Amino acid sequence: MEALKGFQKKYLRGLAHSLRPVVLIGRQGITGALLKSVEQALNDHELIKIKFNEFKEKEQKAEIAARIEEAAGCRLAGMIGHTAVFFRPHPDPEKRSIHLPAPQG
Repeated sequence: MEALKGFQKKYLRGLAHSLRPVVLIGRQGITGALLKSVEQALNDHELIKIKFNEFKEKEQKAEIAARIEEAAGCRLAGMIGHTAVFFRPHPDPEKRSIHLPAPQG
């Protein structure tokens, strides 16, 4: 998946505002079960929030978010406090519910 542009991230953060976190990252950090939960949530919703319960340092959260992006093939739309917003379009174009705005050109 290609990188998100600034205006696309802003759009996604706006859509995510009312969402509740669907995945919680605890003491163990990234595990196989956590990645499986992220995959399932992205397949079901395309746009998800992940809450960091144990990791409070900005660098730790950034590192974990980067690992999730790589493992799940998704993109980080933003991080607000201890909550990260991730996006990955549904693999089937017919089932996509979120359509990113295109660059004005």
